[in-house]
Amino acid sequence: MAEVVLFHHAQGLTAGVTAFAEALRAAGHTVHTPDLYEGNTFDTLDEGLSYAQKVGFDTVIERGVAAAGDLPADVVHAGFSLGGMPAQQLAQTRPSRGALLFHTSIWPTEFGAGWPADVPVRIHAMENDPFFAEEGGDIDAARAIVAAAADGELFLYPGDQHLFSDVSLPSYDAEATALLLRRTLEFLASR
Repeated sequence: MAEVVLFHHAQGLTAGVTAFAEALRAAGHTVHTPDLYEGNTFDTLDEGLSYAQKVGFDTVIERGVAAAGDLPADVVHAGFSLGGMPAQQLAQTRPSRGALLFHTSIWPTEFGAGWPADVPVRIHAMENDPFFAEEGGDIDAARAIVAAAADGELFLYPGDQHLFSDVSLPSYDAEATALLLRRTLEFLASR
Protein backbone atom coordinates (compact mmCIF):
# COMPACT_ATOMS: atom_id res chain seq x y z
CA MET A 1 0.00 0.00 0.00
CA ALA A 2 1.09 3.55 -0.69
CA GLU A 3 1.78 6.42 1.66
CA VAL A 4 0.22 9.66 0.43
CA VAL A 5 0.43 13.29 1.45
CA LEU A 6 -2.75 14.99 0.23
CA PHE A 7 -2.94 18.79 0.17
CA HIS A 8 -6.29 20.58 0.27
CA HIS A 9 -7.63 23.18 -2.19
CA ALA A 10 -8.19 26.92 -1.73
CA GLN A 11 -11.32 26.46 0.39
CA GLY A 12 -9.28 24.68 3.04
CA LEU A 13 -9.33 21.24 4.61
CA THR A 14 -13.03 20.72 3.96
CA ALA A 15 -15.19 17.75 4.85
CA GLY A 16 -14.97 16.75 1.18
CA VAL A 17 -11.16 16.62 1.20
CA THR A 18 -11.29 14.60 4.42
CA ALA A 19 -13.87 12.24 2.87
CA PHE A 20 -11.62 11.69 -0.15
CA ALA A 21 -8.69 10.90 2.15
CA GLU A 22 -10.90 8.46 4.07
CA ALA A 23 -11.78 6.66 0.82
CA LEU A 24 -8.07 6.18 0.16
CA ARG A 25 -7.53 4.97 3.73
CA ALA A 26 -10.41 2.52 3.39
CA ALA A 27 -8.48 0.96 0.50
CA GLY A 28 -5.50 0.42 2.82
CA HIS A 29 -3.36 3.47 2.05
CA THR A 30 -1.76 5.73 4.64
CA VAL A 31 -2.89 9.30 3.96
CA HIS A 32 -1.63 12.51 5.58
CA THR A 33 -3.76 15.66 5.18
CA PRO A 34 -1.80 18.70 6.34
CA ASP A 35 -3.83 21.82 7.04
CA LEU A 36 -2.12 24.63 5.14
CA TYR A 37 -4.72 27.16 6.34
CA GLU A 38 -4.28 26.65 10.09
CA GLY A 39 -7.90 25.61 10.63
CA ASN A 40 -9.55 28.10 8.29
CA THR A 41 -12.09 26.93 5.71
CA PHE A 42 -14.10 29.06 3.31
CA ASP A 43 -17.58 28.79 1.79
CA THR A 44 -16.50 29.99 -1.65
CA LEU A 45 -13.49 29.59 -3.87
CA ASP A 46 -13.11 33.38 -4.09
CA GLU A 47 -12.96 33.68 -0.29
CA GLY A 48 -10.37 30.92 -0.12
CA LEU A 49 -8.25 32.46 -2.86
CA SER A 50 -8.42 35.84 -1.09
CA TYR A 51 -7.11 34.21 2.06
CA ALA A 52 -4.30 32.49 0.15
CA GLN A 53 -3.41 35.81 -1.48
CA LYS A 54 -3.40 37.56 1.90
CA VAL A 55 -1.19 34.87 3.48
CA GLY A 56 0.88 34.59 0.30
CA PHE A 57 0.97 31.71 -2.16
CA ASP A 58 4.66 31.19 -1.36
CA THR A 59 3.76 30.82 2.33
CA VAL A 60 1.10 28.23 1.48
CA ILE A 61 3.64 26.26 -0.55
CA GLU A 62 6.25 26.57 2.23
CA ARG A 63 3.71 25.22 4.75
CA GLY A 64 3.12 22.23 2.49
CA VAL A 65 6.82 21.53 2.02
CA ALA A 66 7.38 21.84 5.78
CA ALA A 67 4.44 19.52 6.55
CA ALA A 68 5.96 16.86 4.31
CA GLY A 69 9.40 17.27 5.85
CA ASP A 70 9.03 14.49 8.43
CA LEU A 71 7.41 12.02 6.03
CA PRO A 72 9.34 9.29 4.22
CA ALA A 73 11.01 10.51 1.06
CA ASP A 74 9.13 8.11 -1.19
CA VAL A 75 5.51 9.11 -0.63
CA VAL A 76 2.99 9.90 -3.34
CA HIS A 77 2.46 13.66 -3.45
CA ALA A 78 -1.13 14.69 -4.16
CA GLY A 79 -3.04 17.95 -4.19
CA PHE A 80 -6.37 19.48 -5.09
CA SER A 81 -6.11 22.74 -7.06
CA LEU A 82 -4.12 25.13 -4.80
CA GLY A 83 -2.76 22.09 -2.94
CA GLY A 84 -1.29 20.93 -6.22
CA MET A 85 1.41 23.60 -5.86
CA PRO A 86 3.19 22.02 -2.87
CA ALA A 87 2.42 18.53 -4.21
CA GLN A 88 4.01 19.33 -7.56
CA GLN A 89 7.00 21.09 -6.02
CA LEU A 90 7.67 18.11 -3.74
CA ALA A 91 7.24 15.58 -6.56
CA GLN A 92 9.73 17.53 -8.66
CA THR A 93 12.32 18.24 -5.99
CA ARG A 94 12.29 15.21 -3.65
CA PRO A 95 12.30 11.49 -4.23
CA SER A 96 8.69 10.61 -5.00
CA ARG A 97 6.72 7.46 -5.72
CA GLY A 98 4.36 9.51 -7.85
CA ALA A 99 2.12 12.54 -8.10
CA LEU A 100 -1.62 13.05 -8.27
CA LEU A 101 -2.71 16.51 -9.38
CA PHE A 102 -6.44 17.12 -9.11
CA HIS A 103 -7.91 20.11 -10.98
CA THR A 104 -4.49 21.69 -11.46
CA SER A 105 -1.02 21.67 -12.90
CA ILE A 106 1.71 24.27 -13.03
CA TRP A 107 4.44 24.70 -15.61
CA PRO A 108 7.14 22.35 -14.36
CA THR A 109 9.82 25.02 -14.86
CA GLU A 110 8.31 26.85 -11.85
CA PHE A 111 9.98 24.27 -9.62
CA GLY A 112 13.23 23.57 -11.43
CA ALA A 113 14.35 22.33 -14.80
CA GLY A 114 11.22 20.35 -15.55
CA TRP A 115 9.24 17.26 -14.66
CA PRO A 116 11.49 14.32 -13.68
CA ALA A 117 10.88 11.52 -16.17
CA ASP A 118 11.02 8.85 -13.48
CA VAL A 119 8.14 10.30 -11.40
CA PRO A 120 4.80 8.84 -12.50
CA VAL A 121 1.95 11.35 -12.61
CA ARG A 122 -1.81 11.41 -13.07
CA ILE A 123 -3.60 14.70 -13.67
CA HIS A 124 -7.40 14.92 -13.38
CA ALA A 125 -9.66 17.83 -14.39
CA MET A 126 -12.91 18.61 -16.15
CA GLU A 127 -12.57 19.33 -19.86
CA ASN A 128 -14.33 22.70 -19.61
CA ASP A 129 -13.14 23.81 -16.16
CA PRO A 130 -12.43 27.51 -16.72
CA PHE A 131 -9.46 27.45 -14.33
CA PHE A 132 -7.94 24.45 -16.08
CA ALA A 133 -8.95 24.34 -19.72
CA GLU A 134 -9.47 27.90 -20.87
CA GLU A 135 -6.74 30.07 -22.35
CA GLY A 136 -4.17 30.79 -19.69
CA GLY A 137 -5.35 27.75 -17.70
CA ASP A 138 -3.41 24.71 -16.60
CA ILE A 139 -4.06 22.31 -19.48
CA ASP A 140 -0.92 23.19 -21.45
CA ALA A 141 1.22 22.72 -18.34
CA ALA A 142 -0.52 19.37 -17.74
CA ARG A 143 0.28 18.24 -21.28
CA ALA A 144 3.93 19.25 -20.82
CA ILE A 145 4.19 17.30 -17.56
CA VAL A 146 2.58 14.18 -19.04
CA ALA A 147 4.88 14.38 -22.08
CA ALA A 148 7.97 14.60 -19.85
CA ALA A 149 6.97 11.71 -17.57
CA ALA A 150 7.80 8.16 -18.63
CA ASP A 151 4.50 7.19 -16.95
CA GLY A 152 2.05 10.07 -17.17
CA GLU A 153 -1.63 10.45 -17.96
CA LEU A 154 -4.04 13.36 -18.22
CA PHE A 155 -7.68 12.49 -17.57
CA LEU A 156 -10.35 14.95 -18.69
CA TYR A 157 -13.90 14.46 -17.45
CA PRO A 158 -17.07 15.83 -19.03
CA GLY A 159 -18.21 19.07 -17.41
CA ASP A 160 -17.12 22.52 -16.38
CA GLN A 161 -16.70 22.37 -12.59
CA HIS A 162 -13.41 23.12 -10.90
CA LEU A 163 -13.51 21.28 -7.55
CA PHE A 164 -15.80 18.49 -8.74
CA SER A 165 -14.33 15.83 -6.45
CA ASP A 166 -15.18 17.54 -3.14
CA VAL A 167 -18.44 16.05 -1.89
CA SER A 168 -18.98 19.00 0.48
CA LEU A 169 -19.15 21.61 -2.31
CA PRO A 170 -21.91 22.52 -4.79
CA SER A 171 -19.51 21.75 -7.67
CA TYR A 172 -19.39 18.05 -6.70
CA ASP A 173 -20.02 15.55 -9.50
CA ALA A 174 -20.62 12.04 -8.15
CA GLU A 175 -20.13 10.20 -11.45
CA ALA A 176 -16.89 11.95 -12.37
CA THR A 177 -15.58 11.58 -8.82
CA ALA A 178 -16.29 7.85 -8.78
CA LEU A 179 -14.20 7.43 -11.92
CA LEU A 180 -11.46 9.71 -10.58
CA LEU A 181 -11.36 7.72 -7.33
CA ARG A 182 -11.19 4.41 -9.20
CA ARG A 183 -8.30 5.67 -11.34
CA THR A 184 -6.56 7.07 -8.26
CA LEU A 185 -6.83 3.76 -6.41
CA GLU A 186 -5.47 1.91 -9.46
CA PHE A 187 -2.52 4.30 -9.56
CA LEU A 188 -1.84 3.94 -5.83
CA ALA A 189 -2.06 0.15 -6.01
CA SER A 190 0.86 0.18 -8.45
CA ARG A 191 3.06 2.32 -6.20
